[in-house]
Amino acid sequence: MSGQSLLVPGKLSPTRSVPASIPRPEYVGKEGPSPYTGSEVQDAETIERMRIAGRIAAQAMAEAASRIAPGVTTDELDRVAHEFLCDHGAYPSTLGYRGFPKSLCASVNEVICHGIPDSTVLRDGDIVNLDVTAYIGGVHGDTNATYLCGAVDDESRLLVERTRESLNRAIKAVKPGRRINIIGRVIESYAKRFGYGVVRDFTGHGISSSFHSGLIVPHYDSPHHTTEIKPGMTFTIEPMLTLGTHEYDMWEDGWTVVTKDRKRTAQFEHTLVVTETGAEILTLP
Repeated sequence: MSGQSLLVPGKLSPTRSVPASIPRPEYVGKEGPSPYTGSEVQDAETIERMRIAGRIAAQAMAEAASRIAPGVTTDELDRVAHEFLCDHGAYPSTLGYRGFPKSLCASVNEVICHGIPDSTVLRDGDIVNLDVTAYIGGVHGDTNATYLCGAVDDESRLLVERTRESLNRAIKAVKPGRRINIIGRVIESYAKRFGYGVVRDFTGHGISSSFHSGLIVPHYDSPHHTTEIKPGMTFTIEPMLTLGTHEYDMWEDGWTVVTKDRKRTAQFEHTLVVTETGAEILTLP
């Protein structure tokens, strides 16, 4: 594994503004979102709006990812995604969600999730996860992927490739009538082949007009999560695999989650809708 030094918090830039003409999610300016009381199964019109939100999120992420290179700051990646979302009439869902200060999450190397973009400079050999969510048409589309920065060591590169594959396998396992824990069973059984840790305390989630509906999609084999998968359900799958332990620490910022052993971690995510025969990915560019 890369012998690079561990991350430390950088300096935050001022909060970026969103044009007043762009509708905000209801939680902006509040301590937290209102509880979701709707169904996990969405109608055709809502799903079509989620396709739009998901596509914009994926395009914004791709635009930011195209700037990943040694010497670039994570704050610059945030700027690119923020401007793309606003230019396409979408609100960056993370901005102001429970006080989160930026428009995407940028999680580098040992950061499992929720890294705050700042003055941190990407180095040759880093891996960086970008997590982008777009709010438009009253619904959210949520996606993330892990990218290589420069020349990355084989152990990290394989971790990234296999984490992507774990998501692909989990998506294929989604079928109406199955229980939601089939997703975690597939991910964990695949990850165990390589001795990877599977993060347990951060999960996939229901999503539609609510950023997080309350539906939990675990990425490990959980006997307690037995919700039946039904056509029209919309949720994310977002496995986080590690080179070591699944246990974690949190920085003082209350957001940045790092592996307890400080070994590297990767993540991939799509927003899905369950069809009559499987699942459709809504977060394709």
